[in-house]
Amino acid sequence: MEVGSPPPGGRGPHHRDPHHRGPHHTGPHRWGAAVNRRAPWVLVLPALVALVFLVLPVAGLLVRAPWSTLGTRLAQPEILDALRLSVVCATLATVFCLILGVPLAWVLARVSFPGHRLVRALVTVPLVLPPVVGGVALLLVLGRSGLVGQWLYRWFGVSLPFTTAGVVVAEAFVALPFLVVSVEGALRAADLRYEDAAATLGASRWTTFRRVTLPLIAPGIGAGAVLCWARALGEFGATITFAGNFPGRTQTMPLAVYLALENDPQAAIVLSLVLLAVSVVVLSGLRGRWVS
Repeated sequence: MEVGSPPPGGRGPHHRDPHHRGPHHTGPHRWGAAVNRRAPWVLVLPALVALVFLVLPVAGLLVRAPWSTLGTRLAQPEILDALRLSVVCATLATVFCLILGVPLAWVLARVSFPGHRLVRALVTVPLVLPPVVGGVALLLVLGRSGLVGQWLYRWFGVSLPFTTAGVVVAEAFVALPFLVVSVEGALRAADLRYEDAAATLGASRWTTFRRVTLPLIAPGIGAGAVLCWARALGEFGATITFAGNFPGRTQTMPLAVYLALENDPQAAIVLSLVLLAVSVVVLSGLRGRWVS
């Protein structure tokens, strides 16, 4: 046998067996791929119960909906007022959250300072705080005799509770953490080499943030803004506690649903369908970011 000739069978040192599955094999049986196998009933049955538990209330809402008079009911003045107020307040709350939330997320993601973990925990407290408790806290701080509200009223004559501005404040309080968490995650996932390259080329910190960082995290900001808007639109507890339930002034759609349940259940179903449609649209927009 000559030196360098392949061994019997034609398999040299660099021969690859076509049936060999290496560590980087990406065939149909790669890690994480769905495998068609028989699931145990001990898992299937609870899964089916959970699915029915989640889907049945929505199905009941659709079945009991007054489809024949849906258009007429949506055109009623009280429903239109609640819908208009909800959209306007949720949009203003989202803008408020964007103005304050994006810088806060940048500080949490890029700046190291003593008490960083404590500050981040405080920012996310409204995520787990009962909304009614949040409304009470806002009253104690921003009420006419509150820690800050008394000075606002004494110096500027501004009283936030039980006003449309109070609705915006309550919605922003409960929705802001959703935006901050989303943007902070996008900042941590962004490649810092682009920012370093911009700084090396002489760009200031503000220019780097505006021309480099913002485009990188734009998808995260968009997803956070959509989620923030949806959360503000569906807020109930903090709004009714801090702003009250006055038609045309502070009565948003969730509050209108609550009030209509006693007097006009069909109107409550119609408003619930609107909120359900908004939820479906939000989930469809975020599906590529969360579900896939």
